[in-house]
Amino acid sequence: MSTLELVLITVASVTILLLLVLRFKIHAFISLILVSIMVGLFTGMHFEEVLTSIQEGMAGVLGYIAVVVGIGAIFGEILQDTGGVESLARSMLKKFGEKKSSWALMTSGFLIAIPVFFEVGFIILVPMAFALARKTGKSVLYYAIPMMAGLAVTHAFIPPTPGPIAVAQIIDVPLGWIIIFGFIIGFPTAIVAGPLFGKYISQKIFLEPPEIDPDLQDITDKKSDLPPYQWIIALICIPLFLILIRTLIELGYNEGWMAGNTFWDALRFIGHPFIALLIATLLAGYVVGIRRGYTADQIMRVANAALSPAGLIILVTGAGGVFKEILVDSGVGESLANILTEYSISPVILAYIISIVVRVTQGSATVAMITAAGMIAPVVEVIDFSDIEKSLIVIAIASGSTMLSHVNDSGFWLVGKYLNMSEKQTLKSWTVMESLISAFSFIIVLILAWIFG
Repeated sequence: MSTLELVLITVASVTILLLLVLRFKIHAFISLILVSIMVGLFTGMHFEEVLTSIQEGMAGVLGYIAVVVGIGAIFGEILQDTGGVESLARSMLKKFGEKKSSWALMTSGFLIAIPVFFEVGFIILVPMAFALARKTGKSVLYYAIPMMAGLAVTHAFIPPTPGPIAVAQIIDVPLGWIIIFGFIIGFPTAIVAGPLFGKYISQKIFLEPPEIDPDLQDITDKKSDLPPYQWIIALICIPLFLILIRTLIELGYNEGWMAGNTFWDALRFIGHPFIALLIATLLAGYVVGIRRGYTADQIMRVANAALSPAGLIILVTGAGGVFKEILVDSGVGESLANILTEYSISPVILAYIISIVVRVTQGSATVAMITAAGMIAPVVEVIDFSDIEKSLIVIAIASGSTMLSHVNDSGFWLVGKYLNMSEKQTLKSWTVMESLISAFSFIIVLILAWIFG
């Protein structure tokens, strides 16, 4: 088939995907599988070849994603249920002081979203924003926007959250590089979309905090049954540190300034995301669980609760792997790579645009990231990109997936209703904040892509 025909089939496949999800309300997992089959058949693949690609695409992604997301979900659930997340947030507020409490909430959200999902972090932290608003008389948004910016940035950019893990696996880039660039790009982005924008929008929209529950303690009170915040910071940093060590060792091997031996190989082994997260999870279960009076049965129930939402993410990610495999095996990826090369179109920009289009039209950031990764991964396989360049493509996809959250996004309604905002107020605050995250982070990605390109 001609390049034009392959490209048209790809465009049509994304359009059909959006129709299946939006118009016919078919689950993203089923929709991605259906569209993958259509692309395979219409590009001339044999029936058996399509089936083989589905199996290989699913297996290639799930063999990694299922383990990482599963262990990561249990790790986050343990920190949440044992009070570790709340302990960290309270300590940040105490250390920053009342005058800089918006920065404390941003930093807390940034750290807390590493092990737990956005929605969980939001529910845990928002009472603190309410309490501070009551105490100072400022709009709730003065505190809520920085808190949400910290949560949203980390949730999109920094492993072991599911989105960047899924995209990194589909594009085949080490997580260590994603962690490095996630922090480099994410933290300044959180500052701009958080405390800076929060100060501005709180002057435009004044939100009263809800009536205080007499049973609630003041935010500055320290609960004696919460684990020390130092333990939580250490537990969060352990897997990140081990994964980064592995990345540096692999870089040393590839560049020739380190020779392989048993010691370095052992460090590389424990730095694999499987082992790094497993170590952190086991330590968390003991340090903030068993050591503080939790029974093994209680820890088991926490683990079971964590795996329920993780299962959905794992399946959708697997379907994204199928979509990518079909695009590779059908020749679409090579055709797209040829077009990008011929017309000098940056894969970083293309990845960002695809992610935005899918995000705005169907609402789910996860589906947007996986769809964009599936389309751009075949191009990455054909063009010889370094790990750094591939990492920036991953962050570009994550940036696009945060753009223009509106009425088709569950996060839009969660934030709006919880903060008691009208749809118009939610658009002016939450939607603008998400769009700032997208635009500002992508500007940094473009600068870094120019430096390392």
